[in-house]
Amino acid sequence: MSTQLLGLLDVEKIRKDFPILDRLVHGDKPLVYLDNAATSQKPRQVLDALSAYYERHNANVHRGIHVLAEEATALYEGARDKVAAFIKAPSRDEVIFTKNSSEALNLVSNLLAWADEPYRVRAGDEVVITEMEHHSNIVPWQLLCQRVGATLKWFGLTEEGRLDLSRIDEVITERTKVVSIVYVSNILGTVNPIDVIVRRAHEVGAMVVVDASQAAPHMPLDVAALGADFVAFTGHKMCGPTGIGVLWGRKQVLEELPPFLGGGEMIETVTMTSSTYAAVPHKYEAGTPPIAQAVGLGAAVDYLSEIGMENVQAHEHAITRYALEALQSIEGLRIIGPYTADDRGAAISFTLGDIHPHDVGQVLDDQGIAVRVGHHCARPVCLRYGIPATTRASFYIYNSPADVDALVAGIEHVKRFFG
Repeated sequence: MSTQLLGLLDVEKIRKDFPILDRLVHGDKPLVYLDNAATSQKPRQVLDALSAYYERHNANVHRGIHVLAEEATALYEGARDKVAAFIKAPSRDEVIFTKNSSEALNLVSNLLAWADEPYRVRAGDEVVITEMEHHSNIVPWQLLCQRVGATLKWFGLTEEGRLDLSRIDEVITERTKVVSIVYVSNILGTVNPIDVIVRRAHEVGAMVVVDASQAAPHMPLDVAALGADFVAFTGHKMCGPTGIGVLWGRKQVLEELPPFLGGGEMIETVTMTSSTYAAVPHKYEAGTPPIAQAVGLGAAVDYLSEIGMENVQAHEHAITRYALEALQSIEGLRIIGPYTADDRGAAISFTLGDIHPHDVGQVLDDQGIAVRVGHHCARPVCLRYGIPATTRASFYIYNSPADVDALVAGIEHVKRFFG
């Protein structure tokens, strides 16, 4: 299928920016990289930005007055400006750098345990999540509820892999203090109706946290329009380095909540008996931050912005539609999640008859096709559908219909291999 017919990005041009995609694996197999929901590859523009930082500008940020410190600070804070513009944050001060989405979500859950009213979660309050969450958006809320005596509730899933919102008024009630929900499922690919959930949560005065780890790399993200109180995402899934994530929060809320970690940079004054704290965002960035990683994330934001997130989304929608149609033609293959590309992301999980997903992944890898196997840190989904694990193929800006064709041929080879 031609890229013209699909209306795709110029994949061949984009692939030239990613050195790793030229690799041969297992001797002579061209790499077909379909594990983007776990981590994306990095373009040369990001690699060059990291190298240039360490070679020419490496220093600690903020208080230094020498030239390297000032350059490092400008690059670090410049990355914050880029991220704020990328997600359309009303203020750059609402962008907090973390090491990943998991840390961002843990930051919020801990703050809500320590906060004063009206934010504090107490015994008798309710916290609402969903059955499709990544473990990073389950375990922090379990810990919070265990510590303070709150009740954890969740939305279940339909057979088609979507949220069952038929009882939304019974799940989100006057006792609900916080609702934390994934924007796009990393295992099912489902794009959730955030607006419906935000509206109901705010009706009862609950705060809303959105895990946008699988959304920020793949579609335009406007945090103000989203209506949530907090949004978390991570750099390594959007062409950026590992070790850098983002927590966006409404400025008023961030100003009224307590710090998360104590140490350097997050303080205003310190005596032996008490401390006062810096203004946001530095209030939540204790110690030496991930400076180089933030610079790399800024370069990744530049790269994606030049392509255009609307174009990224359109490309992935076309690839996903093509892949769903092709995969459903394979006898014995069962897709776990929505069967159509509507309201769906570019991660497709499946099972293949009685062949264990780990075996499927191993044989595909022997052919140079990189996919992910397991429960994808979303074990409750596997339990819901009565399966031990899935094989997951996930697509990004450098994937083409030819990659889908290679996957289909690889799966047919798996079937023959196991007889």
